[in-house]
Amino acid sequence: MECFMCKGTLEDKVSAFMTELDSYIVIVKNVPSQVCAQCGEVSYSNEVARQLEKIVETVKIASCNALASTEIAVVNYALPAA
Repeated sequence: MECFMCKGTLEDKVSAFMTELDSYIVIVKNVPSQVCAQCGEVSYSNEVARQLEKIVETVKIASCNALASTEIAVVNYALPAA
């Protein structure tokens, strides 16, 4: 595949995904991704993007139900059980 930013070559790697959610930050480690060898742009397949959305939503619900609030949540990416 080709990078949509610079047209460089995409390589399959794992990366970290980070997003700000309300007043805290969610970091997902070991995310399957395609990384441009030239510019470093990271992209995700549709399946991985959907899984990231589920993970962030789960963290959001868990943090709302937690007794003590957290500012940073770090979770490991995991494929859904088949």
